[in-house]
Order: sequence, then structure tokens, then C-alpha cells
Amino acid sequence: MNDIKDRDIILDSITDGVFTVDHEWCITSFNRAAEDITGVPREDAIGQLCKDVLKADICEGDCALRQTVATGKPIKDKVVNIINAVGEQAPISISTALLRDADGKTIGAVETFRDISLVEKLRKKIEQKYTFEDIISKNHRMYELFNILPDVANSLSTALIEGESGTGKELFARAIHNLSPRKNKQLVIVNCGAMPDTLLESELFGYKAGAFTDARKDKPGRFRLAEGSTIFLDEIGDISPALQVRLLRVLQEKTYEPLGAVKSEQADVRIITATNRDLFKMVKQGKFREDLYYRINVIKLKLPPLRERKEDIPLLADHFIKAFCSVQNKAIDGITDEALACLMSYDYPGNIRELENIIERAFIMCKSKMIMPSHLPEPVCGPGVINHPEGMEMTSLKDMEAVFLTNALRRNNWNRLKTAKELGIHKSTLFRKIKSLGLELPDKASIHLQNSV
Repeated sequence: MNDIKDRDIILDSITDGVFTVDHEWCITSFNRAAEDITGVPREDAIGQLCKDVLKADICEGDCALRQTVATGKPIKDKVVNIINAVGEQAPISISTALLRDADGKTIGAVETFRDISLVEKLRKKIEQKYTFEDIISKNHRMYELFNILPDVANSLSTALIEGESGTGKELFARAIHNLSPRKNKQLVIVNCGAMPDTLLESELFGYKAGAFTDARKDKPGRFRLAEGSTIFLDEIGDISPALQVRLLRVLQEKTYEPLGAVKSEQADVRIITATNRDLFKMVKQGKFREDLYYRINVIKLKLPPLRERKEDIPLLADHFIKAFCSVQNKAIDGITDEALACLMSYDYPGNIRELENIIERAFIMCKSKMIMPSHLPEPVCGPGVINHPEGMEMTSLKDMEAVFLTNALRRNNWNRLKTAKELGIHKSTLFRKIKSLGLELPDKASIHLQNSV
């Protein structure tokens, strides 16, 4: 009896919640911190199934205690959610281990857990700060776009989203639709570059029975499906001159004719377009109608490529890792400083889509808790890929920052004013960072450092 009291005194002195279970998963001890975190009194918890006390989101399918008993391997710092005594969801971090007697025989299992509500609140606050309608960024140019999106959404004017492939043009189109008065109806998406011209025309405007061979009944087009909603025409620069004329009529007159129709139909549709081409240049070359260009270019949003917003790479990498953990049921905690430095040094011709593919590959290759340089493909982290400052080894976040800053300066031909503007920081902040990191700039740049910064 004294041993039990001594055990309880020791357990109650621990700030983490602790409980033990027997072979039937019934709770055999429950310390004071466990009472405080769960709101369940010790006398009510003892003898109950642990799943009925904690009501964690892993109890039914992915129980950490069962995994530890089955494999003999402890689990450390796994984040789960429980339902406390007042019915509120509470995030906790748990660790598990086998419970053995004096002879080394397994008699149950023990779980320790700590309340991480404050940590989760801070994490969500940070994520909210850098997230807008599923778009993740801390780049100043992206912030400027975030600020005008609500006004763009509330307008009925056409919008043109320009950006390289993989920069997130569809995400912006969805954000505009989701913020608009038309958000209760489905956004209709058409990839204009994925279909031949004749098929695209019938896809957009539909057709009547008998319009062509095998057209046995009427088929509504995407404009009909988008009635009262928004249609997103991706890769608008790929459509033919003939189709440009038909689209111009929709914009000018708000009407269109299905193939084989004898009368026009009204179109109450908000049009958003996107392209990875330079439409203005195509207009000058006679490859895109000038009148259509100005019709779709009422509001233009130009998305920067990932190489010009590299400060977003850590945020995006963390987001993709968490997403893959959820989908593939694999626990990876993050990415090492050295691997992140590789990601920061790469220029991403495929932009965010390429970064996502790189993280997915690394996720598959990774057999540990952290993604390391060896898990990244050679173009990203092969020999000599990282542009290290002279004599520097990649061992810390400070080193990574130095690599990032050096590459940013190099991209801007060592012009500190342009570099500061690209990074969204004040010129004096850039000067201090250059000095504190001990970066050696080319001689010509060094001579004019004070004057130009």
C-alpha cells in the first residue's frame, strides 16, 4: 500500500500527464497533471478504458499504446487531439512506453502527455498570418495581391491572372470566386490549352442535337454550367483566332450560340482568365486580338515565380510535408537545415508545382524523421549545387540565411537596393545582415556599399 502511495506522490510531482494501463487497456494509475489536462478526476478514470477517458482521435484506428505493445517500440511526441471533460477538443503531445515489473515482464503500458494548446494557438496564428484562401506566402508582392483580392472578388469585371506555369494561378482564381457574391455556386474550370479548337468550342458553348454526327441530344456547354457563377479559362493564350472572336462576343454582348443553335443564349457569367504567356507581346505580333486582350485585361494580377519569393520556400515545404503526412499516413517531422539550404539555393523552373514534386519524392525516400539532403534529387542538392560563401559549411540556419542572401544579391547583379526590394526588407536591414553574416561581395560592389545602400 505504501508503495502505491509513494508511486502516486512521485507521479503527482510530474508536470506532464501520466497514466498506465493493464493488458485490458484499463487505466491503473492517473496523476494530478492528467486530471488537470483532461478534467477527469482520478477516481473516475481508474478502472476505465483509456479510450473512454481521453477520447483521442487516434483511439479507434491508430492507438499509440497498442502500437507500442505490439512492436515494443516507444512513441515520442506524437500530436493528437482529445476531448476533455467539458466536451472541448484539446491538442496534446503524447509519448508511450512498455510497463514492466521487477522481473522484466510486460504488465502494461504507460503514456505521458502534455497540453500544447498554447503552442497550437500560436502555430495557427502564424499560419493564418501567412495564409490567404489556401495561398501560402510571406512575400511582399504576394501581400499586395492579397490586399486587393477582396475588391477584385466583389467586382463583376473580367480578371486576367498572369504567371509562369506552376505559380498558383488556379488558386488565385478559386480565391476570387470564393470571396465573391457568387461563391455559393460552383467555379467552372476550363483548360483551354488541353483541347483542340473544335472540341473546345463545343465544350465552352455546348451544342444542339443534330449539330454534327453523333450529336443525338443537346449538350450544355461550360458557359451554361457557369450561369450565375464564375468560369475560369486557363491558358487563354492558346485559343485560336476564330475562337477569340466568339469569346469576344460573349464579353461584349453577354450572349453566345451553341453549335447548331438558331438563337442566342444569355450568359450571366463572371469570366476569369489566366496565361503563362506574354499576351501583350502576342498582341504586338498579331497572334492575339487586341480588342479581346483589353476586354479580359480589366483587372490584371501578375504572380511572381518562386525564384523571386524564396522566403516562402520554408513555409511551402512545411505545408507539403504536413499534407503528405496526412495523406500517406507517415510521420515525418520536418526538414534539416542543410536540406532546406539546398531548396533555398535552387531556382525552380517549374515553380511551386516543382517544389511540391521535390518534397513528395523526398517524402517517399525518407526513412527517418527528418528530410535530409540525400533525399533530394541531384539537380536540387547534388555536388556543387549550393552556392556557398567562401569557406562556409552548411551547418546552421545562419549559414542557410547567408546562402539565401548571397543568391538574392547575385540574382540582382549585387545591387543592394534591388535586392532589398525583392526581399521586402528595408535597405538598412539588408546592410546589417550583410555585415553580420560576414558576406564578402565583389570588389566593385564593396567600394560602393555605403553609397548604394
